[in-house]
Amino acid sequence: MTKKKNGSLKKNEETMIVYGIPNCDSVKKATLWLKKEKIDFTFHNFREAGITAARLNAWSKQAGWEQLLNKKSTTWRNLTPEQQAAVTSQKTAVQVMLAHHSIIKRPVIEHNNKIIVGYNEVLYEQEFK
Repeated sequence: MTKKKNGSLKKNEETMIVYGIPNCDSVKKATLWLKKEKIDFTFHNFREAGITAARLNAWSKQAGWEQLLNKKSTTWRNLTPEQQAAVTSQKTAVQVMLAHHSIIKRPVIEHNNKIIVGYNEVLYEQEFK
């Protein structure tokens, strides 16, 4: 829920949360776009504040763990071939994401019980305007 100017709460709306790491280029693009469009959000730095298995599992159920796990990242490339080969399910992907937050594709935006993974201005236009 969000506050109206008079202090009351609007139903069926929740605070937008942008999850990521502040120095990530995709996160910077997303937060700049949201600010430019005057869309309020809360930023959650999961490198500092962490992320829970419950949240990662919920995201995985919505978007698929394959979309959340960034196999193009330096963090993924730095895993051993054995560690990479072991990621074959949501359970193992969540374990890797908990151990290596930088491997989560960024940003993850939660809004109105939905998530959007990654920077996608076209999708933002559809969802947030």
